[in-house]
Amino acid sequence: MWTIIGTWRMAKEGVEEGAKLLAQGSSALDALENAVKAVENDPYYKSVGYGGLPNEEKEVELDAGFMDGDTLGFGAVCAIRDVANPVSVARRLSQENVNCVLVGSGATQYALNNGFEKKDMLTERAEEFYQKRLEEMKKELNAYRGHDTVGMLAVDAQGSMGAATSTSGLFMKKRGRVGDSPLIGSGLYADSEVGAATATGLGEDLMKGCISYEIVTLMKQGLHPQKACEKAVSELEEKLKRRHGSCSDLSVIALNNKGEWGCATNIDNFAVSVATEDGCKVYHVVRKEGYCEAVEADRAWVDLRVEE
Repeated sequence: MWTIIGTWRMAKEGVEEGAKLLAQGSSALDALENAVKAVENDPYYKSVGYGGLPNEEKEVELDAGFMDGDTLGFGAVCAIRDVANPVSVARRLSQENVNCVLVGSGATQYALNNGFEKKDMLTERAEEFYQKRLEEMKKELNAYRGHDTVGMLAVDAQGSMGAATSTSGLFMKKRGRVGDSPLIGSGLYADSEVGAATATGLGEDLMKGCISYEIVTLMKQGLHPQKACEKAVSELEEKLKRRHGSCSDLSVIALNNKGEWGCATNIDNFAVSVATEDGCKVYHVVRKEGYCEAVEADRAWVDLRVEE
């Protein structure tokens, strides 16, 4: 028994890569790293890795996190630049006892010192979006807050679990801005004795609830991953609206060590990609009254490779 799940349609090809490895007996950690790398290397998606949209200084600053559910080892890079696969650097850091989270030039230097590939991550397509946005901002003051994180969770045939994330963060963000994605407990959490969770949306709101750790805690208390996701999203949304005055995008996925999964959102266009021994499927996450339902996407929509 094994399962791998990722946020958004953009995770599908990566999830399929990870599924091939899991089917061959590979570890959850190897499957996750290779799955996220597949998304990082695809220039089509504008919120992850190569082709990710830049900050307001036209710099592509990337964030990634990686967690080993067996050892609770955790590593992260924040605002790393000119490195091809931040998730691989995060995984390497998760094997360290100290200095597990590195930021900015320190993260970049660590990566290059340890043989990771140096690469200019700004594509012509991303630069075109940047220039277009500069023109749009002459007419309005707000920066475009586009954001989608690829977050993935896996359990392998031995019952070991892991979680991994990668993102370029908010388009036109301030230099050095870091959201929830690479932060343990907020963007991701994994415990092989229970399960794992990851989040996507506006990091500044997701961090206020340490939502990934909250979901794993709810699963530890006996909730199915679906119920844990729904409860965590609804309670954080209600709390933020009541105490903060507003709430932005909150979307989550979870997986327990039995291979059962769940998802929840407070927006209308969230999707998840899931692979098991029965194959890989993409689901729209549809909000209902008091719960969320995963509805399998039709083949035509999946084949469009839409950017959610």
